[in-house]
Amino acid sequence: MASKTKFRELLKRPELLVMPGGFSPLHARMSEALGYEAFFMAGSQIAAYLYGYPDVGLIGLAEMVEAARRLATGSNIAIFADADTGYGNAVNVYHTVQQYIRAGAAGLHIEDQEAPKKSGTFAGRRCISVEEAIGKYKAAVAAKNELDPDFVIVARCDSIGSEHGSFESAMERSVAYVEEAGVDAVWVNTMRSREEIKEACKKIPAPVIAPYYGPPPSPTLEEFQTLGASAVLFPSLTTAHGLQATWDLMHEFKDRGPAALEEWNARAQKSKWGVVPRAQEPLLDTNKIRKLEEEFIPESLQRDYDGTFGHKKH
Repeated sequence: MASKTKFRELLKRPELLVMPGGFSPLHARMSEALGYEAFFMAGSQIAAYLYGYPDVGLIGLAEMVEAARRLATGSNIAIFADADTGYGNAVNVYHTVQQYIRAGAAGLHIEDQEAPKKSGTFAGRRCISVEEAIGKYKAAVAAKNELDPDFVIVARCDSIGSEHGSFESAMERSVAYVEEAGVDAVWVNTMRSREEIKEACKKIPAPVIAPYYGPPPSPTLEEFQTLGASAVLFPSLTTAHGLQATWDLMHEFKDRGPAALEEWNARAQKSKWGVVPRAQEPLLDTNKIRKLEEEFIPESLQRDYDGTFGHKKH
């Protein structure tokens, strides 16, 4: 089944769709190997990890489309891609949607923020008018209907926590985005209570993506489903804690040198999930490369794998 068609069905089924997020095709492939059905391409992580920028609208359409293309090419699960504010007005949005479709994404979300946008979880957000947002979402729907009706358009409503915004205005906006613009789903951003999630899922006549940004503890995955969410995503699941581990390791290495690496390697060996298979399936299919070489390259030109360094663990 095509990933775009499958993504649409995943959002509509009774079971909760759980999406890890990040920027890397390797992380998308790891998610696929672990049984996740979709991966969220987070603009904040593209900005931080590929460009060293904060999430304030500095990354443009070309960079984001290329990031989506890499993720879609590198894995077989649905890629749900961040498209920020659509990179301009409604005309730009129309062009943006078709570029993401051609890149192989299964769907995208567009925020109703002013440009330049701000991080969806930091201060300083400001929304455009409802009328302008509806026009942009209509353009997005028209663009996908022309090129690929199965592509999923998600409106991300940022009214909660924005200037002059509120949960009530977020509900009004979200309903309008579905009923007047025809979006396929709504992501209500920065909801901070279980009651808000439940009310949003009840009021909005479309699948709701409902990540939680309130005080701990977070709802369990079972709670998200009970509250009515169609999907929940974790934009930095594949990055934030790994970055903390890198931070710790680099400090330890600076203090103690290679001995720190040996300790980390020993710790990995004891992991209940084993050592990450960095150079083999399911992350990097080196065996397939060998098979292709053996099948298509003349025997006289094939590489000597058995007699060169690296053919076995040293």
